Amino acid sequence: MRALLSRLATTETTPATDVAGALGPPSPRRLHGAMRYWLLIMPALLLMLAFYLYPIGRVLWISVTEPKPGLDNFALLATSASIHKMLVTTARISILTTVITLVLAYLVAYTLVHSGERGKRWMLLGVIVPLWISVLVRAFAWFILLRREGLINNVLIASGIIDSPLSLIWNETGVVIGMVHYMLPFGILPIYANMNDIDQRCVAAARGLGATRGAAFRKVFLPLSMPGVIGAGILVFVFSLGFFVTPALLGGGKTLMIAEYIKVQILEIVRWGVGTMLAATLLVVIGLLLAVLGRIIDLRKLFGSV
Repeated sequence: MRALLSRLATTETTPATDVAGALGPPSPRRLHGAMRYWLLIMPALLLMLAFYLYPIGRVLWISVTEPKPGLDNFALLATSASIHKMLVTTARISILTTVITLVLAYLVAYTLVHSGERGKRWMLLGVIVPLWISVLVRAFAWFILLRREGLINNVLIASGIIDSPLSLIWNETGVVIGMVHYMLPFGILPIYANMNDIDQRCVAAARGLGATRGAAFRKVFLPLSMPGVIGAGILVFVFSLGFFVTPALLGGGKTLMIAEYIKVQILEIVRWGVGTMLAATLLVVIGLLLAVLGRIIDLRKLFGSV
């Protein structure tokens, strides 16, 4: 009986002892490891604080203090006709760019997945190389191609397809063409990464069960590739919202998007409050879109993490 009571007492006190040990003061080795960890990341935290968080904080502060404290600048989002027109233009061009980019990117990614190794390497090289070329250089190249005396109009007139030059520049058409060209790699790579993870045996199984090639694509491959399409769509749309160089060059000042509008407000009209308010609004919208993107796909995998 005495042995049994001793065993029960040991069983009841052991968990409490373990909890007390776990809640006790950390060991010097653990404190040293935590201090070393913070010392390692401290330079990065200081740089982020100085060059990222502080400027964003200043933008937010100016947006609610210039020309006077309050939310008068943000009220312009609901009352200013020029801001409404600019926001509609920005949304229209960004949505159109995203849709066209996704269609072209899906076709290229689908071809990549079903190509041989040699052809796949050359195609991937063709997708990645434009990323190394400056957006300014690409915009000027499209300026040469799209102008009234440019290569595209000359070829169309010489072939008899048109009689007079098409208006392909200084309007939304030129802006969309330049933006789609720039955004294609950002649409192709996420979709290709998603398609590359699809087990092709699923499509083969659907074909084996009697589905046609089109039915197998619509009911098996397309639904499995939708996470990549949605992720690429949000990524392309986010980038499109903040475009500056391409609309400024190919739009000729007639197609005003939010980035150029912010530049005009700050540098030309000197309305810092309105400019920073629009910048803060753009920042919030992009943050929300990235949050949605993070709920749909793994952002680490999207940006190349293994």
